[in-house]
Amino acid sequence: MIAHQTSRETPNATPKGAWKITFLLFLFMLVNFADKIVVGLAGVPIMTDLKLEPEQFGLLGSSFFFLFSISAIVVGFVVNRVATRWVLLVLAVIWSLAQFPMIGSVGLTTLLICRIILGAGEGPAGAVATHAVYKWFPDEKRTMPTAILTQGSAFGVIVAVPTLNWVVVNYSWHHAFGALGVIGLLWSVAWLMLGKEGPLVGLATSTAAETRVPYFQLLTSRTFIGCCAASFGAYWALSLGLTWFTPFIVKGLGFSQSEAGWISILPWIFGACVVLITGWVSQALMARGVSTRVARGVVGATPLIVGGAITAMLAHVEGAGLRVALLVVGGGLTGSIYVVCGPMLSEFTPVSQRGAILAIYGAIYTLAGIIAPYVMGSVIQHSASMLDGYLTGYTINAATMVASGVLGLLLLWPNTERARLTADRAAPPELLGRPAE
Repeated sequence: MIAHQTSRETPNATPKGAWKITFLLFLFMLVNFADKIVVGLAGVPIMTDLKLEPEQFGLLGSSFFFLFSISAIVVGFVVNRVATRWVLLVLAVIWSLAQFPMIGSVGLTTLLICRIILGAGEGPAGAVATHAVYKWFPDEKRTMPTAILTQGSAFGVIVAVPTLNWVVVNYSWHHAFGALGVIGLLWSVAWLMLGKEGPLVGLATSTAAETRVPYFQLLTSRTFIGCCAASFGAYWALSLGLTWFTPFIVKGLGFSQSEAGWISILPWIFGACVVLITGWVSQALMARGVSTRVARGVVGATPLIVGGAITAMLAHVEGAGLRVALLVVGGGLTGSIYVVCGPMLSEFTPVSQRGAILAIYGAIYTLAGIIAPYVMGSVIQHSASMLDGYLTGYTINAATMVASGVLGLLLLWPNTERARLTADRAAPPELLGRPAE
């Protein structure tokens, strides 16, 4: 089905109904991250029931991302031509159905298969939701809607963790998966009734052909590479938070499963504040005429470096409370980069190619989700003690964050990228080494 083009993007108009759709997509991302975190939240009961070694549990955490990137790229090209309304609906239904097999008695193989299917359904989610909401807001007004979408992830954890943990403690981890399946189906029904395609649509048509940029140019631009590098480090920390944070505070720091349910939401509460502040600061700076190099690039990458430095202190302090505090602050600061990268890439990507570029960006940086959980499990299993393993794993995490943040600071120049690509499109073909048509 080809999406109907209703209008072109205009400089300042925000269509009626934009915030309603933003709220629905916020809920979409909320369910998305609740689905992601349930394995980590129930990590200790799952490892106990299925008698899993740390490496096996790390593999389970990584399995979610096996098809994540491939699916993101494929669907990213699909949404260049198919209405995001229907793509979002199909994705949500896939998530929901993938949860129900875990209600019964299952082994590691079934868990792996269901998590792989879930990852394939959720891989495109962030990019498609971002592409969908950008059809409702012009460029200069996209930072706050992006921040709100990002908050769906934080609130997905903040709301879901205490509730799901109560289910795990009082019933079983099997029921937690089933509850998420039901919630996903409820969102699907709400979206089917209320979801709409945004009017600021510029889909690939013959009339827009002259605005297209070769994908090679877009994918090799320094801002695209910088976004991938910076977000890779942030997602390394995020995937560890999804998979290993709760097991760490239970097995490594000695808290109970009930206490862990409340402690596990702290990084997400702090991260939610960081993301909203980043969105507000970025948009305020742009309103004052500050370049997007600073208002988006510097504002997004700097907290990643600071967060990595704070996380690096984890192995050099004593006390469970202080270690939790360092992880909360260090991990929470990484969220800034997600707020700014979508708008930065959209600055210089033609609308008809935006869905694919956002999806490829997401597919690249989420590769960290395959590596990080397994690396942590392997380090734990081969360390002298479980606590030593966790601390070494988080030191690796800290180094990754700092390195990726530095690359972000060096490479994120969206305003000059836009100027360069615009100049290239305006230049005569023979000057660019292409034959004149």
